[in-house]
Amino acid sequence: MTLPITAFVAAICALLLLVTAIDTVRQRLRLKVAFGDDGDPKLISASRAHGNLAEYAPITIILLGLLETARANHMALMVIGAIFLIGRVAHVIGLYTPSEPGKAPLGRQIGVAATFGILLVLGLWTLWILATQNL
Repeated sequence: MTLPITAFVAAICALLLLVTAIDTVRQRLRLKVAFGDDGDPKLISASRAHGNLAEYAPITIILLGLLETARANHMALMVIGAIFLIGRVAHVIGLYTPSEPGKAPLGRQIGVAATFGILLVLGLWTLWILATQNL
């Protein structure tokens, strides 16, 4: 396989998406709600855990694949992929953790920080490679 890091991160994201989708469906069946969240905290958490992963995973996987194709440092890409996955799992856990009003649970904070940091690093790294290898 030519893109093992990208493939690994994509496969784990696919499994996480499946788990969060199944829980979202389970919560919808529990409430008999086809659309929306009915104001139910469990359904809100389940649907946001799924939706948030679906929003951030694709661009991360694409950027990893582009960098891996450009033969970027393999070890650095593995670390970045691991941090992204750990952050996404922490975020999912955080969305299911009760918290004080107005304060995000620690898992969610870790997940957001990891995801934003990874997107910044991958985006800048991709631009740097474009600037240095294609000019």
